[in-house]
Amino acid sequence: MSTPAVAADPVQLRLDGPSGPLPVGAVELHLVDPARTDPWSGQAREVMVTVTYPAAEVCDRALLPWLPAGAERALKARFGGAVDGYAFPTTHSADRAPVRPGRRPVLLHSPGFTSDRTFNTLVIEELASWGYVVAALDHPYDSGEVEFPDGRVVVARPDGPSDAAKVAAVALRAADLRFVLDQLTVLERGGNPDAEGRPLPHGLRGALDLERVGAFGHSRGGAAAAYVMDLDERVRAGVNLDGALYGPVVERGLDRPFLLLDTAVHDGLKQDPTWAPFWAQLSDWHRCLRLADAGHESFIDIVAIAPQLPAPVRQALPVGTIPADRAVAAVRATVRAFFDLQLRGRHDAGQLLWGASPRYPEIGYITG
Repeated sequence: MSTPAVAADPVQLRLDGPSGPLPVGAVELHLVDPARTDPWSGQAREVMVTVTYPAAEVCDRALLPWLPAGAERALKARFGGAVDGYAFPTTHSADRAPVRPGRRPVLLHSPGFTSDRTFNTLVIEELASWGYVVAALDHPYDSGEVEFPDGRVVVARPDGPSDAAKVAAVALRAADLRFVLDQLTVLERGGNPDAEGRPLPHGLRGALDLERVGAFGHSRGGAAAAYVMDLDERVRAGVNLDGALYGPVVERGLDRPFLLLDTAVHDGLKQDPTWAPFWAQLSDWHRCLRLADAGHESFIDIVAIAPQLPAPVRQALPVGTIPADRAVAAVRATVRAFFDLQLRGRHDAGQLLWGASPRYPEIGYITG
C-alpha cells in the first residue's frame, strides 16, 4: 500500500515592518453611500477602507493579513496556480489597537488599476509609524479583488480602451475619495459609519486632523489623487506615483502642492501626453522626481514580494533592476518627506525633494 503524499507547508512571503518610532494599528471599514449608484452593480456604491494609524499599544493583538482569505484566493487565481504554494504576508498593523493620543494629518490612498488597497502597505505603515493616519480605499470593479464582510469578493472589470472610459473610472475613484473623507469627518465627531457597526478602536475620535489632508496613489490611483484635488479643496497636497492623468485637471492644473514620481521607462514629462499640460498649469510647489532603474511596480509592495517568488513569476513583474530594499526605502522616504513639508511645514528633507540626497541616490531630480 502506498503512503499518501503529504502536502508541503506553503512558503511564507514577508514584508518588512516600518522604520518609525510609533507602533501601528489599523481598522477595516465597510462604507456604503446611498447617494450614489454604482455603475457596475446598479446598487448603492460601497467601498472597503483600511484606516492605519499610530497606536498607543499593540500587545497581544492580532495583525491584519495583507489580503483577507477570499481576496487572496482570487488573486492567486489570477496567477493560474503559479503562487498557490505561497502564503501571502501578514502586515505589521495591529487590528483595532487603541489610537495613540494626538491629532494627526490624514492621507487618502488609492491603488492602481487591478491592484488592492493593501498593495502599498509598506509605504502606508511607514507613514503611520511617523505619525500619519492613512485611509486606503478599494474601488470595487476597478481594484483587483475587494472582499466585503459578508464574504463577497468583487474583482476588477475592464473599463474599455477609450480615454472617456478611463476618465469615467478615475472620476468614480475621486468621488469615492471624497465620500471617504466625509466619513472620516463622521469618525472624527465620534460616529461609526461602518455598515455593520463593527467596533472602532478606542481613541479614534479626536485623532484626525482634517485641516491637514493629503492624497497619494500609484498608477491610476495617482490620477485619482490629482482628480480629487481638483474637486475638493480640503485635500491640500498630492502625490502621483507613476500614473497617467485623466479628466479636467490635466488642462486646469492645481493651485496646491503636487509631486510626480516616475521611472525612466515612463518618463512622464516627455512621453506621457497627460503630464506636460498638467505640469504647465501647476501654480504652487511642484516637483518631478525619478526612481532610478525602476519598473512600474517598484513603487508598491510587489517590488519586495517579487524576489521571494519563483523565477517565471518574478521575471514577469515590472519591477526593474533596482534592489527591492532600495526601492522601498527611497519611495517611503520621498512620500514622507513631501507630506512632512506640505502638511507639517518640516524642511529637513529638502535635499531628497531636490534629488540630491546621498542617503537616497536612487531618487533623481527631473524638474521643478
